[in-house]
Amino acid sequence: KMAPLVARCCLAGLRSIPVVFIVAVIVWSYYAYVLQMCAWTVENTGEKVIYLVLYHPLLFMFAWAYWKTIFTPVGTVPKEFYLPPADLERFEHADNEDIQRDILVKVVRERNLPVQCRTNSGAIRYCEKCKCVKPDRCHHCSVCGACVLKMDHHCPWVNNCVCYTTYKFFVLFLGYALLYCLYIAATSAQYFVKFWTGGLEQGGGRFHILFLFFVSFMFGLSLVSLFGYHLYLTCNNRSTLESFRAPIFRGGPEKDGFNLGRNNNFIEVFGEEKKKWFLPIFTSCGDGVMYPTRLAPGNSYSSMDTSTPTGATSPFQNNKSVNDSETLLGRQQKYLEEGVTEPPINNAVFDNQGVTFQDEFTKM
Repeated sequence: KMAPLVARCCLAGLRSIPVVFIVAVIVWSYYAYVLQMCAWTVENTGEKVIYLVLYHPLLFMFAWAYWKTIFTPVGTVPKEFYLPPADLERFEHADNEDIQRDILVKVVRERNLPVQCRTNSGAIRYCEKCKCVKPDRCHHCSVCGACVLKMDHHCPWVNNCVCYTTYKFFVLFLGYALLYCLYIAATSAQYFVKFWTGGLEQGGGRFHILFLFFVSFMFGLSLVSLFGYHLYLTCNNRSTLESFRAPIFRGGPEKDGFNLGRNNNFIEVFGEEKKKWFLPIFTSCGDGVMYPTRLAPGNSYSSMDTSTPTGATSPFQNNKSVNDSETLLGRQQKYLEEGVTEPPINNAVFDNQGVTFQDEFTKM
């Protein structure tokens, strides 16, 4: 027992190295910028004040977003998706795949699980390691050792999974990190030039300024492409995994199956409240299990013809009534009435508390 514990501790320590490195760079950059550059190199008092007043709020937002990305727990699969002991035993001792498929269909129907994505063979997605039916957009993370809701990727630089619960924080972290690097590079550029022209006094401090500009510029270059890529994914409602392998629906693979239009895609990640868009506060829509799609109404939240029986109620359905004019569906109705082209949203409607259904939309 002792050996596995020591191995896990060592592995956890190794995984923390990238985070420790980033934190060390941030701490050093604070020393180099605030003390070496602003306090001891910049001569004009007004310039010092302006640099420091703008620097600290930017550092605070950057650090806040990074903290939330690291320490926010990942979204895990609800207990309803785990196979009951009796069905699990039958599943694991089944003679062929057809029997296993029938067991999964039975569980999905009995529990009214909102799954519509499938495997290449058309079967309900199932995780053999976690012993559960996979919700849509959920994948098993080998690093976390669990199935993660709307998994994007496991990022070593935050030592956490970028997923439903952390994706907004991760995008904000990239954005504020980019602004932080660009701000430092822009304000230290003139002193970097003075270093090469001999305009700075001799001393070890000038080397801090030299590396401050160089490091911030290089990090900024790398962050431009990464931040731009995740903005592209956000606007198209895709995860990194889905960009490489399109999700498979009942009608087949569809890379834009969850694409609701740029505005709705952005709101799905950042929420309805504009004042909270750029704050590292969780405001993403839904519950991480059910997602609106642009598919035809017939391809609803079901799989293998496991449509919801008439009168049945989903265990994930929000009982709170939703004002249609304030939801994604309400905006879709408005777009249709005004003749604006938008991808048709399936009959799942987000609000900030969860997901509810609007069956009347499917009758249009």
